[in-house]
Amino acid sequence: MLNKKLATVLAVGALSLTGCSLAPTGGTSGPDAAAAGLSAETAPASTTPAATKAAASTPAAPVPTATGTKSAAKAADKPGSAPAPKPAAAQAATAAPAASVLPAATAAKPAASAPTPAPVKAPVAQQAKAVPAASVAPAAATGSGNQAATTLGWGPVIAGDEFSNTGVPDRAKWSVYNGKGHAGKGLRSRDAVTVGGGALSIKGDAAGKTGGMSAKFARQKYGKWETRMRVAHNDPQYHPVLILWPDNSADAYNGKCWEIDYAEGNNGPGRMSFFNHIACPGNGKVHTYAKKAIDTRQWHNYAVEWSPTKITGYIDGVKWYEDTTPANIANVSMHQTIQLDWFPNGGATTPSQMDVDWVRVYK
Repeated sequence: MLNKKLATVLAVGALSLTGCSLAPTGGTSGPDAAAAGLSAETAPASTTPAATKAAASTPAAPVPTATGTKSAAKAADKPGSAPAPKPAAAQAATAAPAASVLPAATAAKPAASAPTPAPVKAPVAQQAKAVPAASVAPAAATGSGNQAATTLGWGPVIAGDEFSNTGVPDRAKWSVYNGKGHAGKGLRSRDAVTVGGGALSIKGDAAGKTGGMSAKFARQKYGKWETRMRVAHNDPQYHPVLILWPDNSADAYNGKCWEIDYAEGNNGPGRMSFFNHIACPGNGKVHTYAKKAIDTRQWHNYAVEWSPTKITGYIDGVKWYEDTTPANIANVSMHQTIQLDWFPNGGATTPSQMDVDWVRVYK
């Protein structure tokens, strides 16, 4: 939630806004996405319009399942030692209206979950300085369907969610936010988050009612995460974001204020950004980042690889961000969050929606 080049690391960048909001009420909690006014750009993307995949206008034929129907491609794509790329016909990527939830195009195989952690409190947003990330190879401008896990041989899925149920997100795997929105504005509501047709959908309305949720599984230091996401509609005031967020509130808001936003749409449907938060506001440079011109309305696979020596981002299996500076590498346990965050600017807000096909975690 433009053809440009990726900038190199700067000592101090332009002013930007890092998003950490009031925690949701009602017994659930979670972080906010980082929203930054960017001062640097990635290497140019292809000038070719974002192509739809084969059979883009016609979803794959449904097949019977225990819980209803799913696309044939979703039923066929089972996670194994490394999930295989989906058939071209399964990667249809047409833009959907905000009110709809389209069938997704991947496998259905639930993964293990972990115990529910203590709630995390979050402060209001503050101004922060931004610095660009190191130069990396450009990402593909359209969804190829390639997965970093397959391309790089990450091995078996150890946790995650294929969103194969219908109704609300699996309570054993997710805590759904319920309370004030980003920076205390708008509302995070449970009824904005639904699962159906093999995908998770989070909707945001014209008044700033939106949603988000925090994973109970794969609470760990280091690892690899990959998520298949599209933004059916994206007003620039809504930021669809995939985050690795600290398990401990002290790690989230004291000292380093670690946070890895490995995919954030913060400028409408034409661009995706990566933010690696490395310090709290007021403590010098606050994050490194990259941004990429890409059609976010298409299905894309966004991944992050986090080790003691580097943090690397991928889109459709192609590296587009990397930070190897030792002081910038988070060293605390983290977990996945999925959020559609509202950043009102005083203008009218158009209803928006993000869809997630699956979330997979690797060792």
